[in-house]
Amino acid sequence: MLDYIYLHGFASGPKSAKARDIGDRFTQIQTKLKIPDLNAGDFSQLTITRQLAQVAAEFSNDSIPVTLIGSSLGGLTAAHLGQQNLQVQRLVLLAPAFEFLSHWLPKLGDEEVQRWQQEKYIMVYHYGEQRSLSLSYNFVTDAAQYQEKLLQRPVSTLILHGKKDEVIPIEASRDFAQSRPWVELIELDSDHALGNVMEEIWQAIRLFCQLP
Repeated sequence: MLDYIYLHGFASGPKSAKARDIGDRFTQIQTKLKIPDLNAGDFSQLTITRQLAQVAAEFSNDSIPVTLIGSSLGGLTAAHLGQQNLQVQRLVLLAPAFEFLSHWLPKLGDEEVQRWQQEKYIMVYHYGEQRSLSLSYNFVTDAAQYQEKLLQRPVSTLILHGKKDEVIPIEASRDFAQSRPWVELIELDSDHALGNVMEEIWQAIRLFCQLP
């Protein structure tokens, strides 16, 4: 028995294009894939800490190995779960959001970030809901504690990252893989969405996870 869990990205949901695509492929090979909704009914209070607790609660029991497939911020969350939890034995990270705050906050601009800090909430476009939702500044203070340098447990890891990623530059994954011999990085001719390479991604997942 194995547990497979898919973690969607930031401001996304379990019905995202990637989640649906990978979920359908797991259905075709008659293998269960859990896809929890990491918005947990309240996007405004989202934090990485909350995601870690929510996903860990999905693990079956202590003896069943877990494979996590995480996209973007879900990939970052998966990597930290792998560090914290010995049950996690494999990680598949799709354009993982390493160095997330250093890439995302500059796009908002200093003034916007300052206003967010003062007013406690900011409106963020949520792709899953297709509308803007408020998000607490706690998200930032919480995310700041999850540094890549903490990720030193040698969990068997496959990273798939687009060379034209406009959200999280591929250099973030290159830097991560370079100092960790247990990490395999596959560079794809794609952007952050990875929409044009889903077949390649699936074949890589099948091989890595030894799926039928």
